[in-house]
Amino acid sequence: MGRRVGFGREAMAPGNLPLTMMGASLLWFGWFGFNAGSALEAGNTASLAFLNTYLATACAVLSWTLGEWMFKGKPSMLGAASGAVAGLVAITPAAGNVGIPGAFVIGIAAGFVCLWGVNGLKHMLKVDDTLDVFGVHAVGGILGALLTGVFVAPSLGGPGFVTDWVKAETGFTSIAEQLWVQAKAVGLTVVWSGVVAYVSYKIVDLTVGLRVPEEQEREGLDITAHGESAYRS
Repeated sequence: MGRRVGFGREAMAPGNLPLTMMGASLLWFGWFGFNAGSALEAGNTASLAFLNTYLATACAVLSWTLGEWMFKGKPSMLGAASGAVAGLVAITPAAGNVGIPGAFVIGIAAGFVCLWGVNGLKHMLKVDDTLDVFGVHAVGGILGALLTGVFVAPSLGGPGFVTDWVKAETGFTSIAEQLWVQAKAVGLTVVWSGVVAYVSYKIVDLTVGLRVPEEQEREGLDITAHGESAYRS
């Protein structure tokens, strides 16, 4: 799709920080239904997923803002919102599969690692990721998926059960074995997502197109596509 017009030369601050905070708060609230509700019943697994979701997200907010404070000199509300989303994403694969200690570690790690993802990694890749989707969702999701294989272990406070739905087997073997399973799942997801996204974007590009003309982009798609403006200065 390419970079936005003026990216790297013009200031592109968030459009509305209060709405950003409201959106992050709604996500945090709704995520309880996503993670705990995945248990399909109000049992021990749902309770564990609910508590882990809350604790990991809170820890990610704290670690992200601490990291911002350390490396940028000032913490920000935008950073806190981003940290919350990073924590939610990272704990999702682990919510019902790790203990409380695992939730703490995953949340703290997600804040620091995703902060690097939206700053260091994005600059290394030289991409224009408008909403920092890759740095938060991809990096946070990969981190959470891998750490699930570590903290599912009973020795680290996890429930320890791993179920093979194909063979109908239960039981925990070792951290190394489960980490390898998680890594293979991450690799498959990356390949599948990349291929499907590439094909989808190609189809859109060949039919309706991915980019609008530069003059329309500068004027704003609210005006050019809908004849109205979301915000009035």
